[in-house]
Amino acid sequence: MLENIRSILIGMTEEGDAEERSSVLAYGLSLARQADAHVTVQAASLKLTVPYSFVRNFAEGLVAAENRRLDALARAVADASQRAAAASGVACTTQAPQLAYPDLIKSFTSLARAHDLSILDAEPIALAVDRGLIEAMLMDSGRPLIVVPQGWETFKGDKIVVAWDGSAKAVRALNDALPFLRAATQVELVSVTGEKDLAHTVPGAEIAPHLTRHGVPVNVLALPVVNGDVAQTLRNHAHLTRTDMIVMGAYVHSRLREMVLGGTTQSLLRNPPVPLLLSY
Repeated sequence: MLENIRSILIGMTEEGDAEERSSVLAYGLSLARQADAHVTVQAASLKLTVPYSFVRNFAEGLVAAENRRLDALARAVADASQRAAAASGVACTTQAPQLAYPDLIKSFTSLARAHDLSILDAEPIALAVDRGLIEAMLMDSGRPLIVVPQGWETFKGDKIVVAWDGSAKAVRALNDALPFLRAATQVELVSVTGEKDLAHTVPGAEIAPHLTRHGVPVNVLALPVVNGDVAQTLRNHAHLTRTDMIVMGAYVHSRLREMVLGGTTQSLLRNPPVPLLLSY
């Protein structure tokens, strides 16, 4: 059983678009069943507003009707989640608030702080609502986040790769992932070399004894970067070794006074080979 994971937040947003089948609920319930954890499902719908007063009279009725539709869809997701959890034998509570975008983000991040970890669907489009939610959850919740690729509906944690560069972000992710690492049968601490200077960071060989003391079966591996692309190097390795999860620290950069995720993180979110456990 996975130790010290007792409460899991599963987040879903209803925007009314035709979307691919979500994997986050099935994955989250599978994880909760193995951890014997309680699940909170928040299926929030995005509340639409009419921004300009001169079209308000014309548009108010249309917007109100669409908000009712989105609210009904989110409530249906919450109800279906409750039934799926009961069928899986998982204790579950559900919420289906309808909120404007800033309040939706605040609601998710605030709720995440009261859970051991959160789980969201991967979102390949950087400007989508769900991508903004991923960034906010990472930077503002203070909790680790698992991002689940489409089609990955069963939690597996036998083989885990930790993306290691010796930074503070990597250390945070490593320690947030300890419950998973202790339960794994194989853990690889992977450093990608040749892309940036790692001379002043903590080498994987020095952090490995820390993991061993925690009962983690760890191997240390250095991989040469493929065409200067760290994300693709990790992606290739995950496919080759049939990895179940990648653990990594999330990096951000300041752009036009906004915090955005760094290149490697963005690339892996666009095309994650396996579930990603991210910490900031």
